[in-house]
Amino acid sequence: MYDVAIIGAGIIGTSIARALSRYKLSVVVFDKEDDVSMGATKANSAIVHGGFAESHTKVKGGLCYKGRKQFDQLNEELNFGFEKIGSLVLAFEEEQLAKLQELYENGLANGVDDLEILNHDQIMAMEPNVNPAVKYALYCKGAGICSPYEMAIALAENAVANGVKLLLNTEITSIQKNTDGFSLTDQNGQQYQSHYVINAGGVSSDAVSKMVGVDYFTITPRTGEYILMVRGSASIINTVLFQMPTKMGKGILVTPTYFGNLLIGPDAVNEDTVDKSTHAERLLKIFNEAKHTTDKLNIKQFIRSFTGVRAVSSTDDFIIEATPVTGFINCAGIQSPGLTSSPAIAEMVLGLLNELNCPFEEDPSFTPYRAPIITRTELKPVKEIQPLVDMASSPEKIICRCEQVNEATIIDAMNRGIPVTTVDGIKRRTRAGCGWCQGTFCRPRVAEVMEKVLGHAIDAGFDVEHSGVNRVGKNEIVDYIKKHSD
Repeated sequence: MYDVAIIGAGIIGTSIARALSRYKLSVVVFDKEDDVSMGATKANSAIVHGGFAESHTKVKGGLCYKGRKQFDQLNEELNFGFEKIGSLVLAFEEEQLAKLQELYENGLANGVDDLEILNHDQIMAMEPNVNPAVKYALYCKGAGICSPYEMAIALAENAVANGVKLLLNTEITSIQKNTDGFSLTDQNGQQYQSHYVINAGGVSSDAVSKMVGVDYFTITPRTGEYILMVRGSASIINTVLFQMPTKMGKGILVTPTYFGNLLIGPDAVNEDTVDKSTHAERLLKIFNEAKHTTDKLNIKQFIRSFTGVRAVSSTDDFIIEATPVTGFINCAGIQSPGLTSSPAIAEMVLGLLNELNCPFEEDPSFTPYRAPIITRTELKPVKEIQPLVDMASSPEKIICRCEQVNEATIIDAMNRGIPVTTVDGIKRRTRAGCGWCQGTFCRPRVAEVMEKVLGHAIDAGFDVEHSGVNRVGKNEIVDYIKKHSD
């Protein structure tokens, strides 16, 4: 019998698991995928938002800034990579100043204390490559960037190191309420007992909630496509650049990633089913809208397109509640700013558990620290590293030439308490395969290292991200955009 069972190992599930690992509780996390962070956490804008965009009358409005304030300490403890670079919401029309003022006032109502409305000259001094037609911008100094999947991996590693049990490839298909808790059944008929259950199931959270008869809301998958440019391409801008938000989201953004790639997107399309394919016509529209922010974009720097899926609730807000089914807690409809809010959501869930008389006793053996797998460093010239690329198996042997990831780093990533069974899992932890060639050179080399650790063959060609997905490639999008720009 577990004290707490968490369904879902995205940023919300792993944040809650790590928070619970501070206490003398038996905690289990289930996820149907073969790794953590495989849903919305894996593919999103990677922004740590300011906290001004969501209405102060909504749950998500109240949690965003509370979560944002915790990122410095979390990164100091878990080393997933976070940087405050600030954000600008750009206004290109005089009449948009009133909307910026509304965002500013809403931010103040949410407790945000680092907002300022800038004029044209102030903006251009900060961002020389922004469209010079810009008139005003809302500046948030403390907004930032991180890698969401690396953060979830760090949270999960630390939770596991502190005693949390993680069960991957385990889909909960039914939940039965008992007198002393719940009986959960997986796809293989295996049963698990727990006093409390937390639903952090992402786009499936409505289905999980219905398992206990709580069915007043629905989740609609909302897809957003992105364009990712090569490392170093983000040097043209300094901050996260938003256009004016709409009812569908925060609009097309142009932002650096933590490792210096330029990221453009997303659009927003509500779907009946989850489709992670990308489409040339949608990417063209994204690219053209982004050019309104800056004309310095170069589509020849493109390396990858991808689609993120947001879990949009019919309530148009986060659903974080102790349900009428005593002991069952919902964390549903966690779309943007879910990443930013995640530390505060975890705090809120622990508060709900406390109200339900979950026994919280501090564990003196808890350690909050997790060493980094990788750190941000400058890449060396290829000629300089070539001897390390060509050498025989060794900790110093460079396996990924583009991102200069060595064999020791891959082995380290595989020995942190979470089973890593795919080349993609290594990619998310080490950046091997994230470079210009997108793994063409290193995928078989990564598989070779993994085989030594695991003792069995690895399919270097398997890419769970491409399973049933048609993704627009470099040549196709470059030709398509060129054709439609002439």
